Amino acid sequence: MSFFQGRRGTLCFCFGLTTALFAVANARGSDFRFDRDTLAFANSTVFDYRAGVHVRTDDANKDKKERYTRRCFVMSRTAMQFHKFARFDRHGAPLDDKELAQRVRDITRRHPWENALPVHQRVVFSGYANLRELSKARGRILQENIGLGWPTYTRIGNFRMFFNHSDKYQEKTHAELEATLARGEMFVAYLSDYPYLHINHSILVYGKKPTRAGGKIDKYICYDPNHPDGPRELKWSNEQRLFNFEKNEEFVGGFTRVYHVYGKPWQ
Repeated sequence: MSFFQGRRGTLCFCFGLTTALFAVANARGSDFRFDRDTLAFANSTVFDYRAGVHVRTDDANKDKKERYTRRCFVMSRTAMQFHKFARFDRHGAPLDDKELAQRVRDITRRHPWENALPVHQRVVFSGYANLRELSKARGRILQENIGLGWPTYTRIGNFRMFFNHSDKYQEKTHAELEATLARGEMFVAYLSDYPYLHINHSILVYGKKPTRAGGKIDKYICYDPNHPDGPRELKWSNEQRLFNFEKNEEFVGGFTRVYHVYGKPWQ
């Protein structure tokens, strides 16, 4: 092997190592995992949607009472609360319905902005390995005890959608999102494009995808309660100074404002 070949190999190795370290350093967020820390059931929208436009169907109206609706805020908050305050013991005996309901309420009545509890102080859920497994097996108990949907419409923090529309406010929110993830915490986001109302929704942002220095787009990994099949993506454009949420059945995709909720009292 020539000196040049050896040096080239060393340079390639160093470049690869640097790239890997750079990616790790930029993949910021909590240790939240979608396959472990999210709810297995979905929040169902009040209307049926086709390409972001709602439609009414007779079949949809027939099973309306059976659908679990208006819980996107509740489910985003619950996922964060379980991650902070719950512990799972897969080897223990499963709790009966009454005790399980009580422990779920114990979790969801704690302020979501409080610091995570030490392991030995957490509420224990035996018989299951994680929230995903618990909610798949005992979903109805969770649905009945994590909270009602209608009170979220009257949250004080929601009223920002009517008057906080400036680019500066969104820049401030983006900085707050970055700071939250850098601390290893999660960020519950209220998405709205008022007054158009193409989107009126809540998601849990728990990580950031690797970004090269000088990149124009920041990409964030989200738990969307409407879609338990896999994570969704929220983007921030550093040039346009605005957020975008990905297209799905309920949203045509594109522009949305973001408001931080459950990060502190009255938010």
